Amino acid sequence: MDSAETYQQLCNYVRESALLHSAASVLEWEEQTYMPPAAGEYRSDQLSLLATMSHERATAPQVGEWLDTLADSDLATDPANPASAVVRELRRSYDRQTKLPLKLVAALARATSRGQQVWTEARKENDFAKFAPYLAEIIKLKREEADAVGYTGCRYDALLDDYEPHATAAEVGPVLKSLGESLVPIVAAISESSQKPNSEIFNRDYPIDMQTSFGQAVATQMGFDFRSGRLDVTAHPFCTTLGPHDVRLTTRFDTTDLRPGFFSILHEAGHGLYEQGLPSEDYGLPTGESVSLGIHESQSRMWEILVGLSRPFWNHFYPKLQDAFPQSLADTPLEEFYFAINESTPSLIRVEADEATYNLHILIRFELEVALLEGDLDVDALPAAWNEKYRKYLGIDPPNDAMGVMQDVHWSAGMLGYFPTYSLGNLYAAQFFAQAHEDLGDLDGQIARGEFAPLLDWLHTNIHQHGQRYPASELVQRITGRPLSSEALLKHLKDKFGELYRL
Repeated sequence: MDSAETYQQLCNYVRESALLHSAASVLEWEEQTYMPPAAGEYRSDQLSLLATMSHERATAPQVGEWLDTLADSDLATDPANPASAVVRELRRSYDRQTKLPLKLVAALARATSRGQQVWTEARKENDFAKFAPYLAEIIKLKREEADAVGYTGCRYDALLDDYEPHATAAEVGPVLKSLGESLVPIVAAISESSQKPNSEIFNRDYPIDMQTSFGQAVATQMGFDFRSGRLDVTAHPFCTTLGPHDVRLTTRFDTTDLRPGFFSILHEAGHGLYEQGLPSEDYGLPTGESVSLGIHESQSRMWEILVGLSRPFWNHFYPKLQDAFPQSLADTPLEEFYFAINESTPSLIRVEADEATYNLHILIRFELEVALLEGDLDVDALPAAWNEKYRKYLGIDPPNDAMGVMQDVHWSAGMLGYFPTYSLGNLYAAQFFAQAHEDLGDLDGQIARGEFAPLLDWLHTNIHQHGQRYPASELVQRITGRPLSSEALLKHLKDKFGELYRL
């Protein structure tokens, strides 16, 4: 059998495996949106079975034999051939998966499914004690996963690598710490400024049906195709792909504040645009999947923050927003609204944090995750440790655990190592957006006219269409001509908030 035939057999097999993953994704999405609470135990068993089946296929000896056969072939060694990325990333995944015992995979699927269900209940009831034993079990299993996969630095590296390939705590930690230190004087200057926005704007009546229709209309204009996607409501907003041409967005609404619902839609639509921009014919293969969680987050943060919180964006959309909510916004000038949506102040909730303080929320979670995995922090002590860090970094004290340690779904889903990708996403987004300005010329003018196709086409050409062909660090270098740095993000923040707060 020649290498071309071997490669085709491998691809066919991986595409079949993707059917199992997509079936699990349907169940996970429905679990977070429409599933009745009493169905939780059985759903955990369903997901555990599918995870077991997927793991068995992913670690089948035949896969290793195909990869061994292709290792030295022209398909695998020619960097100009997309097949080389497929073989490289499948090898990487195979090596990782074969280190995980099947029993552990099933246990993690069951524990995280049930953990998310209990987290939802415990958060509503503000009862961390109810959630604690489930989280403790998840932490124990994630330690086992890290030990099984192996690492050279610390346990955290094994889990971070699953979301941001090749990244380590030793590299990410100092970057987050340095970024946080750079933001401190900006945040302090903002707090001391006499300029204050009218936040009362977001204590008015914003009916959910109008929020939904306006958010969907904006997402459509950005380029999200609702023929291949939909929007639903959940406790914690997310985007998931259930298969080719099936991208699901979720959000949550506040009837007196349009920001949580609207900007969650923009954020998740940014993820969705990336998913819809990936080559559908390669679904299930590395060339049809995103590069990393950091790169994925760069897409959502770009649309939510760099586009959605910009003056050009609201030059176009604010009259439409006033038409949608005339009783609340008809008499509010654009500049007053623009300042209000860009208000910067230390806050409790990560997903509602402003640009200047957001990365401090990530630094807090990163430090706590490392401590949990290394055994330096017990789950029972987590709420107190959380509150202490919020006082240290943001100068605020969470009033309860629902608004504190239980605000994010990630730990209940076993997603330890995920949070740093949010800050990496901010850094990637700023650097990409600065390059898009250079390449597209009048990007601000295009956005002000509601013309988003040029930016979306630029993202598709430079990022989306490549799938995992280039690792994140190489992708950034290819697009911007320089390695990742905080320069673009800090310049953006200083320019924007300097103008708003007259710093």
